[in-house]
Parts: sequence; structure tokens; C-alpha cells
Amino acid sequence: MNLLKVLATVSSMTLISRILGFVRDLVIARVFGAGFVTDAFFVAFKIPNLLRRLFAEGAFSQAFVPILSEYKNRRGEQETRLLVDHVAGALGLALVVVTALGMLAAPAIIYVSAPGFAAVPGKFELTVELLRVTFPYILFISLTALAGGILNTYSRFSVPAATPVLLNLSFIVFALWLAPYFDPPVMALAWAVFAGGVAQLALQVPFLVRLRMLPRFRLDLKDAAVWRVLRQMGPAVFGVSIAQVSLLINVIFASFLVTGSVSWLYYADRLMEFPTGLLGVALGTILLPSLSRHYAENSARHYSELLDWGLRLTLLLAAPAAAALALLAVPLVTTLFHYGAFGVEDVFATRGAVIAYSAGLIGLILVKVLAPGFYARQDIKTPVKIALVTLGVTQVMNLTFIWTLKHVGLALAIGLGACFNAALLLRGLRRREIYVPQPQWPVFLFKLALAVYVMAVILWFTAGSDMSWVSMGAPARAWRLTWVIVLGAASYFAALWLLGFRAHDFARRVPS
Repeated sequence: MNLLKVLATVSSMTLISRILGFVRDLVIARVFGAGFVTDAFFVAFKIPNLLRRLFAEGAFSQAFVPILSEYKNRRGEQETRLLVDHVAGALGLALVVVTALGMLAAPAIIYVSAPGFAAVPGKFELTVELLRVTFPYILFISLTALAGGILNTYSRFSVPAATPVLLNLSFIVFALWLAPYFDPPVMALAWAVFAGGVAQLALQVPFLVRLRMLPRFRLDLKDAAVWRVLRQMGPAVFGVSIAQVSLLINVIFASFLVTGSVSWLYYADRLMEFPTGLLGVALGTILLPSLSRHYAENSARHYSELLDWGLRLTLLLAAPAAAALALLAVPLVTTLFHYGAFGVEDVFATRGAVIAYSAGLIGLILVKVLAPGFYARQDIKTPVKIALVTLGVTQVMNLTFIWTLKHVGLALAIGLGACFNAALLLRGLRRREIYVPQPQWPVFLFKLALAVYVMAVILWFTAGSDMSWVSMGAPARAWRLTWVIVLGAASYFAALWLLGFRAHDFARRVPS
């Protein structure tokens, strides 16, 4: 199995999902703008979405996949199937309980997550109502993550990567055509979350059937493997998803700022998540099963070489993405969101948060690659300690920056906190000699910096002034942005080619 080819496949699926995600945000911005009702919905959606990243894609995947990989490589098919059945039974029971409690405790959850909403008449009540509809999403998407973990372990990466497309399609359909049938119309977005969760889970079922790995939800709390997964999950909540915890705390801070702050951070976060999903999530997804296999086979050299491959590929793609995100903040925001109720003030307020996020983009992506280096070895304690320290440092930066930079300071704290997190993870891997850098790193970094500089110069001159993007029409913006991105990407990859980089240098094969 060629990991570079797999990465291209997973990233392509993710790209489709992200493009539809931007279409969805464009539709939401055009129909609902950035204000009272969108603040309420984004808070109501952020909570189950945070739980998804903490428990489903974060802690659960990192705890379950290495153990499943161990069973697949060291034990027979029957024991592996039994593991899947018992883990599914325990997870299903826990999810039903959590979902019921979340819906009942919705007012208390909003008081904690967005206390500033209580001071605005009607805003708190609307957010509670929206949360009660969106909360069951955690049930559906966690079971989807279970299915995705199984498929990824068996090298079926494309199906889990394509699954998020269905949520974005659900948003688009509900916002464009069904919103008038809801009272208030923003409730359509909440039901889009519910319907999207059901569709994502349903898509995975036929592929599990083909693998003969469809869970039978048999509860057996005496199964030692189930308790191993549970023990790994608890602390991994912080170790994997510290950026998401910080984002939720940011909502608490932002709820006390001017109306629209939550929405500006959301739209900026969506832009930041585009490269994070294409690179970080995709690389982490394909690295974890392969690293787990090397660990099960006691192959320390291959383990280290695979991490080195992942780090070089991350920097090769994340560094230009971070530079482009900062330089093209206004072109991106205007092209994607500057329609209808999303005004000029919203454009420049979102621009500030985008630039702040770009400062930490490389760190955000590196965390997705470095964390599996610990979790594939079933080492939870080290990343948890690092995550807790990072959380504390990030909140100190929040309190420092918010007074002068407002919502931009909150975004900057997230980005710098991610860089701090990545640096500590890398230091931990080096000190334990889990990761030993391959030769030629200084030369690699010098050439990379030179190529990014060439691209940045091209983008600076071709993008033009920010105000020119605000004043032009939508078709002109889209056409111009396309050409600016094409020229920037062409200049970057041309510079890499002239400096001696070749695609086959990054090809890497591992057993299927």
C-alpha cells in the first residue's frame, strides 16, 4: 500500500467535503448572516461537535484503533469480531445515556458554555431549543467513528473520508429549501445536524457488512479489551482534542464580546479547518493504523522513519497553506461569505481572526501527526500531561490578548497554543528516542523556506488591495481568487522542483 497514494485519496475526499462545507457556510451566511440567531446556532452546534471531536474522532479513535490493530495482527478473526461487538455494546449504552442527559440538561450546558447569552432577551432560550435538537448528533457520529475506525484498520480509508459530505449536503438542503417551514427558520439548521448524523452512520453499514465486521452490540463489561479501550479513552480526551477544548472556552470569552464575535470566530475557524482537515486529519488517519502495526511488530526503525515521513510531508504542505491563509484572508472571506446579511464589517472582523489562526496553522496540523506517535504505542500519560500544560498556557494567553485584540486575541491564543503543544510532543518523542530524525533536515527546511517565500511574493502582488475585493461582484471575486491561488500554487511547486524536490521522494509503501 502506497501511503502517498492513500493520502491523496483521503485528501481528495476531504477536499470535496471541505468545498461543500464552504458552500454550506456561504448558504448559512447568505440566509442567516452573522448575528443573534447564528450566534445561538453555532453555540448549540459547537457543543455536540466538540463532543464528537473529543470522544468520537479524538479519544475513542486513538484508544480503539491501536487495540483493534493489535487484535487484527496478533489474534484471529473470531477474537477481533468479539472485540468489535463488545466495544460497540459498551459504547452504544454510554451514548444513549449521555444523549438523554445532554438533552435534559441543555439549559445548564448553555449557562456554562455561553453565560453571556442570558443577558440578551430570547437568545438563551433559542440556544437551548437548538441544542436539544442537535445533541443526538453525538450518538450517531460516535457510532460512525466506530465504523470508521474499523474500516481504517482494514485499509478502507476512502469511505470514512467521504462520510462528512453527507452532513454538508444536509445543511445545504435544509437551509436553502426547508428553512421557511420551521419557526424560527434557524431551527432548520438544527434538524440538518440531526439528519446528517443519521445519513453518515447509514453510509458505513454496507461496507462493514462486506468486511463481516458489522457490530452486534453485545454488552460484556468483563471483557478485558473493553476496559483497555475505556482506560485509554478517559485521559485521551485532553491529549487529542486540546484545541477543541480551547475553542469551547473561547466561546465563553466571546459570548461577553460584541454581538457577532462568536460568528466571526466560527467563520475564521472554518477557513483554518480546511487545510487542517486536508493535511492533519488525513495524515493522522492513515498514520495511526500503520504506526500501530509497526509497534505490534516491534519495528522501532520503521516506526521512526514513518514519523519522519509524516513530519516532512506536513511541513511541505502546511507551511505554504499558512502563508497563503494570512495573505489571502480578505479574498477568501469576501469570496466565500460576503453575501446578503454578511456585511463589510463582518469581512474585516473575520479577516483578523483568520490571520491570527494562520500563525498557528502549522502547529495545529503537526499535533495531528505527532499525537499518533504516542497513541499508537498506547501511551496516554505523556500527551495528557502536555495537553493540560498547553490548556493552561492557552488560557493565560486568552486573558492577556482579549483586552486589546478582542476576538482576534482568542484566535491567536489557539494558534500559539497549538504550536506550543506540537513543540512539547516533538520534544517528548525525541527524548524517548521514539523518533530519530533522518538526515538532511537543515537542507530540507532551507529549501522549503525559499519556496514559501517565492509563493508569498507572487500572492502579495497578484492579490492586490483588500478594498478591491470588497467592491467587486461575486463572479469576479471567484474568478480572480481562482487565478491567484493557481499562480501561487504553481510558483510554489515550480520552486520546489527547481530546488530538487520530486514526488517520488515522498512515496512510502507499507503492508496493507
